[in-house]
Amino acid sequence: MRPTVHDVAKAAGVGLATVDRVLNDRPGVRAATAERVKAAVDKLGFVRDASAAALARKRVDRLVFLIPDGPSDFMRHLEAEAREARKRLAGKRVDIEVRSVPAFDGDALTEALRAIDTEAVAGVALVATESAAVRAELCRLNAAGVPVVTLVSDAPRFPRHRYVGIDNVAAGRTAASLLGQFLGGREGKIVVVAGSMLVRDHVERRMGFDQVISAEFPHLQSSVMLEGRDEREATREALRDCLKREGDIVGLYNIGGGHQGILDVLADLPPEARPVVVAHELYDVTRAALQNGLFHAVINQDAGHEIRSAIRVLRSLIDGTPLSASQETIRIEIYLRDNLP
Repeated sequence: MRPTVHDVAKAAGVGLATVDRVLNDRPGVRAATAERVKAAVDKLGFVRDASAAALARKRVDRLVFLIPDGPSDFMRHLEAEAREARKRLAGKRVDIEVRSVPAFDGDALTEALRAIDTEAVAGVALVATESAAVRAELCRLNAAGVPVVTLVSDAPRFPRHRYVGIDNVAAGRTAASLLGQFLGGREGKIVVVAGSMLVRDHVERRMGFDQVISAEFPHLQSSVMLEGRDEREATREALRDCLKREGDIVGLYNIGGGHQGILDVLADLPPEARPVVVAHELYDVTRAALQNGLFHAVINQDAGHEIRSAIRVLRSLIDGTPLSASQETIRIEIYLRDNLP
């Protein structure tokens, strides 16, 4: 009986997806792993069947998107865009599966990654939470030749193939420049509101923000930090307590998605006592806040562009085809009340 790709995979100790990548000279396989596969091919005398190879080119690539659940409107938008992409690509060799993962939960993300069958899944996109257990699961996917793309929040020290999202340090620097200019020469404190400092995008935004505030606006202090896990009630109570405690808050930078809780507090303040606010992500709530003058600027990233880019990147890695770098750049957008689309 002629040896099959299953025999090659068993002899090399890898999955079928890895054998397929090596036989088709596609990237995403470590050199040592590729050598094991080639050695198994030679040892078994495996010969590719031309008709089977042609059939393989008609395969359907299953892509899994792991997106945090919870109250973040941006994540719900990202999820909706992924589901819409699945409909749009139906019949075009791609099947997209969206799986929800509890937000800011490294253990839950680890379990979701552990549940991925490397024999059935061709590529993975995820909003990264950094932890040793997550890293171990990404190493498993990498060893099996399954390409991984990080979305929105990167994990550059982890074995991922590409990050798709805005430059979050630059976004934080942009927020600081906007707040500093809006405030002019006013002195006082700025409160920074995050969902969680366990995710890299929030850490990087805070880093960039502090760089510009300390260097260019030394009369402002950004030492007040709150975490509300993007939840309305938690954010509202934390901010109310902060304003009572600190008293001289002149600016607010919302790194994450706790917009509703912030707006609850702002609505209770007289106009002259409200801080200048810069927030992230343009959608119905933040659009209304800009129109009503409660928010002064919103920094946005295009969720649809990110999903489309992640799909293109994964398919490029799977098929070994080139990408257009400019097409995959996710740009930082700035919206004021005057330029709302």
